[in-house]
Amino acid sequence: MTSPSALPPVASEITPAAVMQQLKSLFPALFSAAKPLKLRIQADIQERAPGQFTKQQLSAALRRLTGSTAYLIALSKATHRYDLEGAAAGELAEEHRQAALTELARRRALQQERREQEVQQRRDRAALLRAFETTTLTRANFCALKGVAEPELDALLEQARQEAEEDRVARASQPLGHGKPDHRGARRDGPRGVRNVGNKPGSGQKRQP
Repeated sequence: MTSPSALPPVASEITPAAVMQQLKSLFPALFSAAKPLKLRIQADIQERAPGQFTKQQLSAALRRLTGSTAYLIALSKATHRYDLEGAAAGELAEEHRQAALTELARRRALQQERREQEVQQRRDRAALLRAFETTTLTRANFCALKGVAEPELDALLEQARQEAEEDRVARASQPLGHGKPDHRGARRDGPRGVRNVGNKPGSGQKRQP
């Protein structure tokens, strides 16, 4: 008797990612790389692979694919759509290309905004840690002054300490600059505080007669 674990998953258990893997296996010319899909490609798949997927499974998988950044990039650069054999199957409408470009720009702006927020939050935690290490206030008064819930303070301080250590390690791992000009234009190639100013008279070099 076959064990339940050995049975294939029922249709409802197949994830969009699993459906996409099957599509890549069945139609590698189209799905192995990001290509704009032929319009009504779902009907073509159902015709070529009858009973392989439900309508809901295909819809979910194709929705996930066409919403991916890689697909949008391909859509923004392409001139044609492609069928299951990977052959051109109709020109790509300019409105669809522009829609892809607009969505990519929106995602880039959102990503930049998130990065800026993360940087600011990191700075705020560092400032909180510095203030806490030098304050003479009680813990409760300090939290009230900074607008921080007292139960959250320890977690914020610990995160700030970890980030400070990460910054210290990152700075220590950077190679020392060699031959970079100092603020007066001289080059610091020797020991600290000694500048190589060339063989000018009066710079420690004897003038040749």
